[in-house]
Amino acid sequence: MKKISFFIILISLFACNEKLLEKPENLIPKEKMVKILKEISIINAAKNSNAGLLRDTNIDPTDFVFNKYKIDSAQFVESDKYYASMPLEYESIYKEVDTLLYIDKENLRAIKKAKDSIIKLEKKALKKRQDSIKKAKNNK
Repeated sequence: MKKISFFIILISLFACNEKLLEKPENLIPKEKMVKILKEISIINAAKNSNAGLLRDTNIDPTDFVFNKYKIDSAQFVESDKYYASMPLEYESIYKEVDTLLYIDKENLRAIKKAKDSIIKLEKKALKKRQDSIKKAKNNK
């Protein structure tokens, strides 16, 4: 019984690692795919937030990303299918995308916090100048 169980587990492991698709000739390297998927994720979020603006400007941001990385939609789809056929590899790609998006989010928060602090200081300085001017006028 133990031998049969071991054999079934061994076959299952090999079946899970089996590639369902052959590697395409024009496969997008994993690192580049991560960058592309990150930008597409940002675009999709922007589409949900600013659909009217994108529609009004007649810009297709996905085409912009494809041109930026010198790929076409067919190459992207083939590469995406290939990586999707390997669940562990696909998961690692999306975890990396998620990590990069998180880092960007935290950087933007830090920038916003710094800008807010600068604005607050500028408002304080302006108020102080205005108070000085009022005081000078009252002393005359």
